[in-house]
This record gives sequence, C-alpha cells and structure tokens, in this order.
Amino acid sequence: MKRFVSVILAIGVVALLGGVALAQMGGGPAAGGMGPGMMGGGMMGPGMMGGAAGQADANAQPAQITEEKAKELAQQYADTYLKGFTVETVLPFTGMHGTMYSVELKGADGQVRTFHINPWGNVMPFGGPQRRSG
Repeated sequence: MKRFVSVILAIGVVALLGGVALAQMGGGPAAGGMGPGMMGGGMMGPGMMGGAAGQADANAQPAQITEEKAKELAQQYADTYLKGFTVETVLPFTGMHGTMYSVELKGADGQVRTFHINPWGNVMPFGGPQRRSG
C-alpha cells in the first residue's frame, strides 16, 4: 500500500510541475495555440536555431517593396490564377517586419478577393470569392 501511495504521489508531483511549467510558458495548446516562449527566444537563445549565420540574417532588414510593386505582383497573380480579376485597392500597413499591403481584386461578376503581400513580395490569398453588399 505504501508503494502504491508513493507512485501516485510521484505522478501527482510531476503533473503539478508540468502544469506550472506550461503556465509559465503561456498556457500551451489549451490556451488556443502556441504561447510566447514556445518558439523563438523563450526557452532557446537567439542563436540556437541558426547559429552565427542565423543571427546575421535576423538583424538584416528585408528589401521593402513599394505600393506600385505590390500592385504589379497582385495583378500578375490574378492573371495567372484568377482570370478576369483586376486590382481595385492597395492599402499599406505596418507589420512586424516592415510595410505590407492588403490588396483587393475585383472580378467581372462583382466578386472580390483579398490578398496580403508581405515585405518580400510574397502574395497570399485570403478566403474564397465574396460579394460586396451595396
């Protein structure tokens, strides 16, 4: 009986310490995703992921694209994947790594597509076709 109680007590202590560790790191999966400290500079130092080369790249500023370049990239994407869509609006906003753009494209039948273009010029579509009310 003493052995059984000792094993249960040890399991309880490990579970308690694990819960405290997760709470300190940001909650884990139960908190709705990854918390601060689960990636990046939390548990691991800034150079542990990529060594010295990773540190040099982390301090480099990305080549920022202009609003005109963002419009051009969005239109190229539309010409390739969304025939008949044209760029309607380009809105710049500041992100973590620099200026990014939200781009609205309009189709011939009134459909609207929204794209996000990051500072490096990557085009990322959001959701499916939508109609604008009004």
